[in-house]
Amino acid sequence: MNQLLSWPLVRLEVTRTLRNKKFMFFSVIYPSVIYLLISSTRNTTDTVPGSDLTLQGFFMVSMASFGALTAVLMGNSERIAKEREKGWVRQLRLTALPGRGYVLAKIAGAAMVTLPCIVVVFLVAATVKHVRVDAWQWFALTGVIWAGSLVFAALGVAIGYVAGGDAVRPITMIIYFGLSILGGLWMPSTTFPQWLQDISRWLPTHAYAALGQAVETGGAPHARDIAVLCAYFLLFTGGAAWLYRKDTSKA
Repeated sequence: MNQLLSWPLVRLEVTRTLRNKKFMFFSVIYPSVIYLLISSTRNTTDTVPGSDLTLQGFFMVSMASFGALTAVLMGNSERIAKEREKGWVRQLRLTALPGRGYVLAKIAGAAMVTLPCIVVVFLVAATVKHVRVDAWQWFALTGVIWAGSLVFAALGVAIGYVAGGDAVRPITMIIYFGLSILGGLWMPSTTFPQWLQDISRWLPTHAYAALGQAVETGGAPHARDIAVLCAYFLLFTGGAAWLYRKDTSKA
């Protein structure tokens, strides 16, 4: 198990992230602020077109998911690009840690700091906007949003190996906002034109948001959404491991 996932490396990743106060502030507070700004223009009784989900509840789940996405995608991609420039990857090449172990450690390290992002949005929604769900739903929502963030943590690792230090931020921002908007995190995808809805259904962010929406309406996540996220997770993880091996072979 040590060869598959290096827990010391995971602890290092978590510690480094928690020490970055600017990043933690941005990833934890920013989604809650966006949630308040968007939800303030909506009535508590308004519902998402084509469903019984209230817009207040929709935006709570969407912004919690968006916060987790911010933490794992933005943090991983830029940090890895900087590590490559500083030669950290070349140092890891001298250890027994395989490519998959490095990638999984990065994913696990990023995922462990997403909980504050999710919880703060939920607290704001419950206290300021008076969103109410059953106790089991709060726990289930936290669990599915946290688990789904692993997909984007893997994507962040892959981007960190595709882009260099100067290019990684604009590339990540384009992917970050593109997936968020087209996947229906900023507005219900049911309001899109039909052709855009057809595209949105195949994006990982659409399936990610659907996990929480299913729980919030009292049901279980749909098998299709889980399958889409699993497929993307395998794709991003495999791509990140291949890029890591390719990068270290050049070192």
